[in-house]
Amino acid sequence: MKIGIIGAGHIGGNLTRRLTALGHDVSVANSRGPHTLTELAAETGATPVPVEGAARGAEIVVITIPLKAVPDLPAGVLDGAAEDVAVIDTGNYYPKQRDGKIAGIEDEGLTESRWTERQVGHPVIKAFNGTYAQDLLDRHRPAGDPDRIALPVAGDDEPAKAKVRALIDELGYDTVDAGGLDDSWRQQPDTPVYGLRAGVEGVTKALAEAAPERKPEFRA
Repeated sequence: MKIGIIGAGHIGGNLTRRLTALGHDVSVANSRGPHTLTELAAETGATPVPVEGAARGAEIVVITIPLKAVPDLPAGVLDGAAEDVAVIDTGNYYPKQRDGKIAGIEDEGLTESRWTERQVGHPVIKAFNGTYAQDLLDRHRPAGDPDRIALPVAGDDEPAKAKVRALIDELGYDTVDAGGLDDSWRQQPDTPVYGLRAGVEGVTKALAEAAPERKPEFRA
């Protein structure tokens, strides 16, 4: 499968490593340009591209950049993607530590991924946002393994969500359907499931225990 990854930080870099190892055709981009990705490309066989080219022909696009940088993505960043492209948003809102105030999230009450969806103009699937980057390399397990962990996945586009869940299964993790994008607050930072290393039962329980109130430390 052709996959585009926008962002080559800890999550983006390790997804590039795993997905190329599984045989996928990965294009990877960052804000600093393809010339800064030569080492990752040499290590993995991924193709470094400008951000504008990351989605070209892609069946899945992963956006894994700081939330404050999402509005700075090029207009039409998803142009040229496959007609049924699934867009994964791994982002989290850290207003005090990194992002500053985002009015749509704090004043309008949008979930973080609903806000991102509006910025990119395409439905998104929220996944990997509470996953430790190193776990992508170390904690994948075959189906049925008692130590296999589960990841929550939220989104409104059911075919896209199914495609993302199948990819996560291939990566070596179970998934739990966390509902639509307006329910994705259940997996935002400082919720019980965020960073949780547990199986399907534990993740399902943690999602149910989440409270919608945004704590002061997660407001600007």
